Amino acid sequence: MLWPKQVKIVEVGPRDGLQAERGAMLSVAARVKLIDLLSESGLQSLEAGSFVSSKSIPAMANSEDVFDKIQKKPGVDYAFLVPNFKGFEIAQHHGIKSISVFTAASEAFCQRNTKCSIQESFERFSEFIPLAKAQGMRVRGYVSCIFRCPYEGYIQPQKVVQVAETLLDMGCDEIAFGDTIGVGTPQDVIALLERATFPKEKMAMHFHDTYGMAIANITVSLEKGIHIFDASLSGLGGCPYAEGASGNVATEDVIYLLNGLGVDHGVNMNKLMEASAYIDGLLSRKSGSKVALALQGGCV
Repeated sequence: MLWPKQVKIVEVGPRDGLQAERGAMLSVAARVKLIDLLSESGLQSLEAGSFVSSKSIPAMANSEDVFDKIQKKPGVDYAFLVPNFKGFEIAQHHGIKSISVFTAASEAFCQRNTKCSIQESFERFSEFIPLAKAQGMRVRGYVSCIFRCPYEGYIQPQKVVQVAETLLDMGCDEIAFGDTIGVGTPQDVIALLERATFPKEKMAMHFHDTYGMAIANITVSLEKGIHIFDASLSGLGGCPYAEGASGNVATEDVIYLLNGLGVDHGVNMNKLMEASAYIDGLLSRKSGSKVALALQGGCV
């Protein structure tokens, strides 16, 4: 099997992980320290926060202060989720060079999560993506519910591809396909990637591990030529639609897989474990990473 020689890990713990983690009301200083620890691990892409309403997602309050205070390591991409023009203005004012936008392949999910239709989300983005690109910003597009929706059920792969293509046409540099409720299997991944005909370097896969399929899904994605994957240290995050279920795939587990396959990723596992231990201690939580638990227990 010919795997990609190199893979990019997009660490989403400081945003997607913390915002879904119960009780994760961390101070700006704590979030800054977490991001600084992750920067030292060799990760080249960090999702550091978002400019959503603090009333809607209190865990992401004061994200602009987080950006101002982190030690910005050369070569590391610090991205912030921007839901609307107001969020873009905040990013612009603080000199942020990498932003993300978020929509869904499910109409019902989009309405409940962002209080607008899929088309209306495109209209929102059209107000600022051209400005962002003109100013040299990098723009990432998220498409959630790529396999199934908690409200609509099965999502047709062609619908997912159509949403992704619209985001690319609007100027997004990269599309992250999100299995929001973590129900996908390798066959679902194959069905989607066979329909997505745009360049592989513009695709990223974002798997949740609710049913324990994330590593299998990453493996088949690698086989299909994907080389960008989202992951969250210590498996930070959750699935609000499945009580007690795990959320994001753990970065440690993804690194272990890549090490076993001989795929370069540039991440130092020991440094990553330091960051994981820090956040787990702050949140008084058990690690969501099987690899971290094994290493902590002395398994080699």
